[in-house]
Amino acid sequence: MTAKLVQGYEVVIGFETHAQLSTKSKIFSRASVAFGAEPNTQACAVDMALPGTLPVMNVGAVERAIEFGLAVNSHIAERSIFARKNYFYPDLPKGYQISQFEIPVVQGGEVSFFLEEGKETVRKTVRLERAHLEEDAGKSLHEDFVGQSGIDLNRAGTPLLEIVTQPDMRSSAEAVAYAKELHKIVTWVGICDGNMQEGSFRCDANVSVRKPGGALGTRREIKNLNSFKFMQQAIDYEVRWQIEQIEDGHAIQQATVLFDPDTGETRAMRTKEDAADYRYFPDPDLPPLVIGRDWVERVRSEMAELPRVMAERFVKDYVLPDYDATQLTQSKAVAAYFEAVAQACGQAKLASNWIMGEVSRRLNASEMTIEQTPVSAAQLAALIGRISDNTISNNAARQVFEALWTEGGDVDALIEAKGLKQIQDTSELEKIIDDVLAANPKNVEEFKAGNAKALNGLVGPIMKASKGKANPGQVNALLMQKLT
Repeated sequence: MTAKLVQGYEVVIGFETHAQLSTKSKIFSRASVAFGAEPNTQACAVDMALPGTLPVMNVGAVERAIEFGLAVNSHIAERSIFARKNYFYPDLPKGYQISQFEIPVVQGGEVSFFLEEGKETVRKTVRLERAHLEEDAGKSLHEDFVGQSGIDLNRAGTPLLEIVTQPDMRSSAEAVAYAKELHKIVTWVGICDGNMQEGSFRCDANVSVRKPGGALGTRREIKNLNSFKFMQQAIDYEVRWQIEQIEDGHAIQQATVLFDPDTGETRAMRTKEDAADYRYFPDPDLPPLVIGRDWVERVRSEMAELPRVMAERFVKDYVLPDYDATQLTQSKAVAAYFEAVAQACGQAKLASNWIMGEVSRRLNASEMTIEQTPVSAAQLAALIGRISDNTISNNAARQVFEALWTEGGDVDALIEAKGLKQIQDTSELEKIIDDVLAANPKNVEEFKAGNAKALNGLVGPIMKASKGKANPGQVNALLMQKLT
């Protein structure tokens, strides 16, 4: 599909995402990574780079990198190298960051997701270039410390997995959809808690524009986007800004920029460095990281069912469309709720429709998660069962669902109390139809003359006369019998 243009320009977006790994200790020391501690209370001698200290690899961080690689169909390098990334920053105690450069632990892979484009729902795939292990820096505190800034080294040495994409995204909507899918993957497999407010999942968007078919434009990197809403706003603003600059005859300078949610604008923070500026070289204190195939297979055997694998199973076992299966595997809780409903009622597609429809609508309106839903899987399954056996119509089912959501109760008892059972007696329904036909001779004549739409003018009065208890399918069938 041809990429959508913005003012005649093609948007090109690549992502770098820092996922904080869910270990209890840091990547090269035994210090805690718990969030919210008093400044500098979780920084040991290794984190502070005191003379004579040496880093020791955290095996838990390596296993989480392996899990991620398996989740996105990457190649897990049997041998990878740690390097020193040299730059000066006040909160970087060693004067360099231990990272991976030439040989990362995770190589390649892809992330697929669905995206609404107009009236179509299309599958998109973003290629991953790499994912590498590295340590986080500390944090500069700019409160007023008697006219000075402060340094908190609690985050120094926190284990990160930096996930880098190819420049495959062509809109802010596509970028946000990718980020949400990546967030789902890392939280699903449990390698990251995904808390964007606490900095556990930080996204940097590299944005450039070009004329269709032209060379890649100069990119500007929007740093530390900590919400999906701000992500879309920042990218949209940056795209407009770059196009305006080019149209006004200015060249785009490579830079790192920040997004200000108060103004809705990006602003340059510093010129963007290239790899050569960091003077990477292998860290002499850390040997190569060697990962045997038996280690990879052990990690694979201990992993829970992956979302893409579960989605494939839903398509096969429950005969669901790809889109439904993907939406239902957005979280383990939603997937478990669906399976419980589908297995109890035996109507997987109806279960999918209700969960993606009424259940999701009410959850979103109430700002609740599926774990908080007041309608249990058993209740929803019972409601779907009453639709399937024609006890109630879809409209009546929505009334019952509303009552279940706000009041609770038993499905059958609510149907009885509200008098929502569909008319089962054919003779009773035929009498209603006959009365309506007699009262609407013009519609009857028009239908018999070939105007199929005239049938709608008969169905409405029949449903009204039955107080909504007539089965629409049965009404249409009886009408056709009487009119043809």
